Amino acid sequence: MATGSRPNRSGTATFGIDWLSVALALGGVLLLYYVVPLMSLFLSVPAGDVLARMSDPSVVDSATTSLLSASISTAVAALFGLPLAYWLARTDGAVTKAVLAVVVLPLVLPPTVGGIVLLTVFGPGSALGDAASAVGVPLTRSLAGVVLAQIFVASPFVVVTAKAAFESVDRRLEYASRSLGKSRSTTARHVTLPLAGPGIIAGVTLAFARAIGEFGATMMMAYYPRTMPVQIWVAFIELGLDNAYPVAILLVVIAAAALLILNTVASNPWE
Repeated sequence: MATGSRPNRSGTATFGIDWLSVALALGGVLLLYYVVPLMSLFLSVPAGDVLARMSDPSVVDSATTSLLSASISTAVAALFGLPLAYWLARTDGAVTKAVLAVVVLPLVLPPTVGGIVLLTVFGPGSALGDAASAVGVPLTRSLAGVVLAQIFVASPFVVVTAKAAFESVDRRLEYASRSLGKSRSTTARHVTLPLAGPGIIAGVTLAFARAIGEFGATMMMAYYPRTMPVQIWVAFIELGLDNAYPVAILLVVIAAAALLILNTVASNPWE
């Protein structure tokens, strides 16, 4: 019920508002704002037409590029991000806070700005970019450029989420392992990592979902080969909205799969 009587300090009953119901009503408006456009996307085009367009070579190529590049970038993010997350979780002080701020910065930068930042290091005219091109490994307009852009925007999810997972591990278990003569690395492998595993999987899953959906930085670093977000943009600009639906629906399905993983084999970082 939205209203009801309750005793006040003097013992008399007063009528008040059930603020939990009000919160649900107001929040429900925002929830509908999320759900209705997603439902509209799937209902805008017949399922048969979407499946037929999925076989288009441009859609297949963009999906292949996105899955391959996101897998590589997620693996690299985990390889370097997990040690950094462990260090951040086991240290404290001004330096730790400064490092964490640097890690979080790509999350708040506009993606196109992130792409410009990367171009100053890896783009044409830069020392590293020219050196790589000289040996036949261009860092822009290539799969390498896609991966570099995705690592920049997605790796913070691994670090931040894994840091929280490491911090949730009972330090007494680590102290017990060390008291038995085990080294810090052995303790980390056999005690800390297994206990933090669900949180780590969550961070890796979020990083993969973020990488596969990245548009701005990827657009700046590597217009070709096209990823799914770039293909959506090209289809929308050149052929109209209807032609962008298939890849958009595929990306929504991938995002839903990531949420399914978070709520099954991983530890949902938002709960």
